[in-house]
Amino acid sequence: MDVKKNKRVAIVGAGPSGLAACKHALGKGFRPVVFESGAAVSGVWARTLSSTRLQTPASTFRFSDFPWPAGTAPEEFPRHDHVVAYMTAYARRFGVLERVRFGSTVLAAEYVGPSEREVAAWERWSGNGEAFGDGTGEWRLTVQHAGSEGTQTYEFDFLVLCVGRYGVAKVPKFPPGRGPEVFHGQVLHSMNYSRMAHADADELIRGKRVVVVGSGKSGLDTVAHCAEANGEHKETVIYRSAQWMVDTKLIWGGVSFGKLAMTRLAELMVHEPGEGFLLFLLATMLTPLRWLTATLAEAYLKMHIPFKKHGTVPECSFSQSILGWRLGTLPEGFYDMVSEGSVQIKRCDSFSFCANGLVLDGTGERVDADVVILATGFDADRLLRGVFVSPRFREIVASGDSDTMLPLYRHCVHPRIPQMAVVGYAESAASIYPYEMMAKWVAHLLDGAVRLPGVAAMERSVAEWERWGQWAERGSGAFFLKSCIATVTTWYHDQLCRDMGYSPRRKKGGGLVAEWLQPYGPTDYAGIQ
Repeated sequence: MDVKKNKRVAIVGAGPSGLAACKHALGKGFRPVVFESGAAVSGVWARTLSSTRLQTPASTFRFSDFPWPAGTAPEEFPRHDHVVAYMTAYARRFGVLERVRFGSTVLAAEYVGPSEREVAAWERWSGNGEAFGDGTGEWRLTVQHAGSEGTQTYEFDFLVLCVGRYGVAKVPKFPPGRGPEVFHGQVLHSMNYSRMAHADADELIRGKRVVVVGSGKSGLDTVAHCAEANGEHKETVIYRSAQWMVDTKLIWGGVSFGKLAMTRLAELMVHEPGEGFLLFLLATMLTPLRWLTATLAEAYLKMHIPFKKHGTVPECSFSQSILGWRLGTLPEGFYDMVSEGSVQIKRCDSFSFCANGLVLDGTGERVDADVVILATGFDADRLLRGVFVSPRFREIVASGDSDTMLPLYRHCVHPRIPQMAVVGYAESAASIYPYEMMAKWVAHLLDGAVRLPGVAAMERSVAEWERWGQWAERGSGAFFLKSCIATVTTWYHDQLCRDMGYSPRRKKGGGLVAEWLQPYGPTDYAGIQ
């Protein structure tokens, strides 16, 4: 225990992945320090639109061993403030809050010890295959604390990055004279708009003509919020290609496509990374059944959601959308707003700015605006790369050679970056408990219970996931979300379970029927600590 207490572990970020990483490191006897740039736990949930809700039911969006306390989830799809209350209760319950240093922004992380040439030549991760190496290397963090103009430097034996994917805005580029500089109004990204104080966000758009660019989850949430907050003008959403944005009640209620997708049987219909010949043959044989199931779901959704009426039928099939997890939920009453005229939808391949608004390329139509909000996505790789001082580490941690998978073993550790783990980058349908499983795996690694193979074997595993990602990208019509494990989440968790020494078959007492037909969820993994 004393040895563990002497090992210095740093965690960057106090979102759901950072909270889980801290909780499980504490459970193994370590005393991690969590650096959080904001003033509260829960990450993006603490800084979002007042109307934001969960896309998945509270019963699914939870940690494995911590049910929603009474009163924190009064609805099936709780509001963002309920999510913040839940995560704060979790952090308080397991002693995480006292480990968090709020208002602390990590500006740089530098590995100090063996040279990069030596590290690159190692046949074992961290030199000896263990989390802390041989003790000669450490991470030096440069941190700026709120209220201080200067910075402080801290040294740690292990670094866990829990920075998420949504901290750096992706902004489109425009030719000279056609960008925001010629616009007389205000332009901002949806990330910046959602981080504003709620009263300030409403005041910004009150009495204004608002145009939102983007048809994803953040785009529709933003335009719906603006329409509710500002009834004086018709708000406009501009998009290039429609996505599958559906009603939560249709996905999770009734037929419950969401729960069906979380069964082992559903995963049998999808090829998996590193699968053997038998599983490959089975997935190939079941492909028609997967297509039929998705086609029926697509017909059901088109029957109940007025895509065709409003010209928003997605270009990709529902089957492709599921494989790439380009799927979101509609704001409540969204198409009612469209029918009533408070929201109008316009499609264009590209656009440019003019003094009084936007010009839709192709048609030349002008859309007047006072405020333009760009819901154009996030640069997750830039966010991750930006923390490293080493140009080599910046290059390899999020290789530009791949747009399908981050090159991390078990989606957590890079074979060539020592004493460092990433938790919470890989995407899944319900993000908390997969993040928690990663955190449990990292805690077992810190504790010495997870034994890593050699670097070459780790890289072969990374290559298997990369090949699978390329297959999924082709199958999704290039709509694949990078490092998305949504269709193989249970397969991935099986790998983590075996590494940690637990049985991957988690349906205790239910037999084969329960194992294959019941949805897998957070509580199935509560026994792994």
